[in-house]
Amino acid sequence: MPRMSEILRIRPQAGAPGSLIVIDCQGFDTSDYATCEVLFGETPGRIVSASPERVLVTVPDDATERDRPTDVQLVSSGKASARAPFCIAKRLAENLHPVANPAYDPETDAIFTTISGARGKKVEVSVWRIGADGKATPFLDNIMNPTGLAFDRDGTLYITSRHDGILYRISPFREVVPFAENLGIATGLAIDRAGNLFVGDRQGVIYRVTPLGDVTPHARLEASLAAYHLAFSPDGNLYVTAPTTAGTREAVYRVTPTGKVERWHVGLGRPQGLAFDQAGNAYVCASLDGLRGVVKITPDGRDAELFIAGTRLVGLAFDGKGAAILASNHEIYRVSVGVIGYDPSRA
Repeated sequence: MPRMSEILRIRPQAGAPGSLIVIDCQGFDTSDYATCEVLFGETPGRIVSASPERVLVTVPDDATERDRPTDVQLVSSGKASARAPFCIAKRLAENLHPVANPAYDPETDAIFTTISGARGKKVEVSVWRIGADGKATPFLDNIMNPTGLAFDRDGTLYITSRHDGILYRISPFREVVPFAENLGIATGLAIDRAGNLFVGDRQGVIYRVTPLGDVTPHARLEASLAAYHLAFSPDGNLYVTAPTTAGTREAVYRVTPTGKVERWHVGLGRPQGLAFDQAGNAYVCASLDGLRGVVKITPDGRDAELFIAGTRLVGLAFDGKGAAILASNHEIYRVSVGVIGYDPSRA
């Protein structure tokens, strides 16, 4: 008689619907593959591969999304393992087109994201607001190809446009005011402790924009096929991802306050959006060892592990309450992971 299977670990322990995860186990009877199941609550996931010690399975698209962990079980020949917790990200909005990090407003608990669209193509509503109640409402319709979003210390929202190379400031009355121009294909956006804004031109330049709107080149990197993604760490340095053609050996770059560029961590596949927690750990939307999601990198840049599973993720932010806000190229998700993000404007 086959022994009862046991789940030893789920890697990672959180993920979005449709993502691929790894279950380390023992005693999982795979002699009759047709009887093997992985249940998320009562919903089966699609098993990609299975052995007595390891199962690769996708989180079902129709699994219950809720604010508490879901029970996961291995089932084979009618025998079920003990339950293990797994956090499934809750879908907040869909039919969007983010291309960078969403922006979280701690004053209102609202999330801002985009329908960026094809370059040069105007959409009916380009910036959306997701309120604390989870309802998505139109916010702006007069910025073409909005890309990077960030709030400053005063709660003012700034948005880059990769169409016209302008950094816009949004007034409390939703007036769209050009703040800095001639920023190339303006993509990533980050704000430091002093209120300086940094804009990534994916053609190879990171610009520094002072609180008065003065623009100077700050650093130069290799051009990106997609976008620059920027974030500040508690160490005061600017960190950058820029997807290229390097496959699974792409880097996260560190840019010092003087503009010196160095490779900080190498070994990711198509790294995109990134954020930091208060301890200095980096979280990057990327692939690692064949799995896609949010990769956590230690403050020294040496160790990396998949922290949240998710396909097509392009950006993330933390809400200040322990949850991660995830942006795929069509949806916005929220999942509780017990991480408090680092926000330079409030440090």
